Amino acid sequence: MKRIYILFILATLFFNMCAQNNQKENQTTINHAITMKFNELTPEEERIIIHKGTEIPYTGEYVNNYEAGTYVCKRCNTPLYNSESKFDGHCGWPSFDDEIEGAVKRVRDADGQRTEILCNTCGAHLGHVFLGEGFTDKQTRHCVNSISMKFIPVEKEQKVITAYFASGCFWGTEYFFMKAPGVKETNVGFMGGHVENPTYEQVCQKNTGHLETTEVVFDSSITNYEEMVKLFFETHDFTQTNGQGPDIGPQYLSCIFYTNATEKTIAERYINDLTKRGYRVATMLKPASEFWVAENYHQQYYQAKGGTPYCHKYTKIF
Repeated sequence: MKRIYILFILATLFFNMCAQNNQKENQTTINHAITMKFNELTPEEERIIIHKGTEIPYTGEYVNNYEAGTYVCKRCNTPLYNSESKFDGHCGWPSFDDEIEGAVKRVRDADGQRTEILCNTCGAHLGHVFLGEGFTDKQTRHCVNSISMKFIPVEKEQKVITAYFASGCFWGTEYFFMKAPGVKETNVGFMGGHVENPTYEQVCQKNTGHLETTEVVFDSSITNYEEMVKLFFETHDFTQTNGQGPDIGPQYLSCIFYTNATEKTIAERYINDLTKRGYRVATMLKPASEFWVAENYHQQYYQAKGGTPYCHKYTKIF
């Protein structure tokens, strides 16, 4: 009897641990989501996007739309599908045979049989994915509710993208990004901490939680986020764990602040690639939060003062 009781206690502890791990994983997603500003939804949009409802077939706005452009999440504006991936699935809902990298998450549906698809950034319900049906060579059909998306025609697509990188002293980080092809604007400041609108002196006290961060605004018709990530890794020592070069402290750590799941996936891919090459990558990945612009004398520092960075240099890797 005593043995059975002990086994019961161990089994209870095991399942509680599993539940706590799942809860932590879900909580991470939720915490990321609540830092974002979502678009307001109508009651019908909420029924489908939040409460996982389904549109009546052949009634959706985009069932027969074959214009060139991009389909983005109705709730958070994350790009989900390119028009080149859309095809006629003869099912009454928009069909796609591929998603934009990292944009869509697959989970087991509550019915235990189908696979649900969600926006990987905000968790919005999109529909379901089906495999092996033979419609296209990719053998994949994302069956998506029109109401879960917004369509952006190619002529109206967002061309200017903003990204955030921390790689030590922001003077040196900005120096290389502001020279990169396609970059329209750069600003230096602080991100990731708990103090609102910190000063440089406050951040230097090493207790605000902020990292010196560079805001990079680039033209996506000339360059792309991957090129920005590559430049990030090629212009600093991403293996250093206590700062950058002679600058030691938590405000100088290496970090990519991603604004959506696609950016996170791209950054993870490059970190994995570098790890396979033998590097011990210390770069952190964190969801972007409020960016606080630093004092004017920090902006475009080397352009104004002359000289070159003392703790950053370009090293070809990719």
